[in-house]
Amino acid sequence: MFHCHAISRIQIHSLRIVFLVFCAIPVPVISHSELIDRVVAVVNDDIITLSEVEQEAEGMYRVIAQKDSGESLLQILDEARQKTLDTLIDRKLIAQQGKQFNISVNEKEIENGFEKVLGRSGLSKPEFRKKLHESGMTEKSYRASIGAQILQSKLISFYVRSKIIITEAVILDYYDENYTYRVEKGSYYILQIGFIWDKDTDSEKLTEKKRHTRKRAERVHNLALNGQDFKTLAKKFSDLPSATDGGDIGTFTLDEMASTMRSAVGSLAPGSISEIIETNAGYQFFKLLSGDENAIVITSSFEEVKDEIKEKLYEQRLRDAYSKWVKELKEKAYIQKL
Repeated sequence: MFHCHAISRIQIHSLRIVFLVFCAIPVPVISHSELIDRVVAVVNDDIITLSEVEQEAEGMYRVIAQKDSGESLLQILDEARQKTLDTLIDRKLIAQQGKQFNISVNEKEIENGFEKVLGRSGLSKPEFRKKLHESGMTEKSYRASIGAQILQSKLISFYVRSKIIITEAVILDYYDENYTYRVEKGSYYILQIGFIWDKDTDSEKLTEKKRHTRKRAERVHNLALNGQDFKTLAKKFSDLPSATDGGDIGTFTLDEMASTMRSAVGSLAPGSISEIIETNAGYQFFKLLSGDENAIVITSSFEEVKDEIKEKLYEQRLRDAYSKWVKELKEKAYIQKL
């Protein structure tokens, strides 16, 4: 049973207080003990108070007040408050489930989780705290979020993970749909690697820049000719936007190609690598996956991507199963926003 009530005058008044707190100069200091506290939600046998919501959303309010002003500010602040309340409701439901099955998170686990995130960020603690502050969070609220995530992960393991099975047939279906490509007659499926010199270089330095860029192109070209994976080389060395896709630029007819590309790939056999060509901004070479014939192109071998596909499908199903589980929790729970 889920109830959602309209915004009360008291809520609007509290938002006006928030606006004054974060926009007035100098900023007045208002402690949580000075807030008139009240219950804003009931979740089964637990309650969520206004002070809990305001404390959790405090940093978010500050960021919003710095970026927005005018008539829309109160609406944006209230949306932030409602989002925070929904987060606390979810957190409360998960905590109740943890308590029911004697699953908990201790401070050491939270500290380890925090240190892992800190280590991955490459920032010092003061720098990390500054980033949190800029995003509207405090270290305390972030640690609470980490604790909730750890508990959530434990509950997912308890309820969901064992029920998710990714079969070989499912992996093959995904592979056929996403890693094979039918090329119609008259089209050429092409991979690309390119190296760019600085267009703004003055004429005296341009010759040297071009020579250096050509050397880079020749070095990677030789690696490709010697059998190294073209897509991996593209991701690692190419200066072109297609690098993120492993140099994959899709299919072209000869008429759609620039003259330099057409001369490079037009006579290639599928699987071959072109010579290096010069463009107006750099050097490029190509690999032809399929050319001028009906064909099914395999962009990556099944063994290369099998584990990656399995992990991707598992994560997708895990998210879906978790969302379904939380939805069922909410449907069975007594939740009332006041």
